[in-house]
Amino acid sequence: MTMTTETRRDFLKASLASGFALAVQPVAATTLQTDSTGLTAGMVQIGPLPAYRAMPAAATGPLPTVIVIQEIFGVHEHIQDLCRRLAKQGYLAIAPELFYRYGDARQYADVDSLIRELVSKVPDAEVLADLDAAAAWAASQGGDPQRLAVTGYCWGGRITWLYAAHTPKVKAGVAWYGRLVGPTNPNTPRQPIDVASQLKAPVLGLYAGQDKGISLESVAQMQAALKAQKQSFAFQIYDTAAHGFNADYRPSYSPAAAQDAWKSMLAWFKRYGV
Repeated sequence: MTMTTETRRDFLKASLASGFALAVQPVAATTLQTDSTGLTAGMVQIGPLPAYRAMPAAATGPLPTVIVIQEIFGVHEHIQDLCRRLAKQGYLAIAPELFYRYGDARQYADVDSLIRELVSKVPDAEVLADLDAAAAWAASQGGDPQRLAVTGYCWGGRITWLYAAHTPKVKAGVAWYGRLVGPTNPNTPRQPIDVASQLKAPVLGLYAGQDKGISLESVAQMQAALKAQKQSFAFQIYDTAAHGFNADYRPSYSPAAAQDAWKSMLAWFKRYGV
């Protein structure tokens, strides 16, 4: 049976609490679990868009807001956990399920099929519009629209760069090992290096020296493009870490790199008033 957008959305609403994506199981023993004590956390609906939200339960005023952009595996347990970690730091964290029109990333058992059959079908323009909707929803639910940040992981790291060029509402961005250069097509017409001159917010890039998919040469190309445009940016390279070093549920996890990068992200947000 072919799933309609409405049926797929309802399925995702029911499955947002279902744990980790099939393609990443079994999860590693290093997996971190952040409880929801003191938080308001769970699935929300932004029009047709499912999302996971976490925020302090006892907030007394508008909260700094972080949009958390998923990996290719969707808003599975790891992304939800990151939202809870941010909420423990006083943020309203919102992670929209950006693939919902096309399928559920958590139900794919292998990465190649996931990329070919789902991720490649998602247009950047649609993603950016959904992130705008998430930002607007957060502002209506206790978030401070003047203190909006964005962070993303892997696929979401690339989108973080694009979103920082898309809207001046973002005050700071942190991109975790997101692709910077590469081929384009109608769904992905521009790469981060192509929007280097259009960044509207300072972005911190967190990258791995042993990343087999994102070369240090591409990082250097992005750095040069940003310097030429006099954009505010910074990069931190973790020489011995691999791609996905923050993914505590996978073998790629590097505790030292992940912990240092997390502190750097929070400091970057504070530096720019988020």
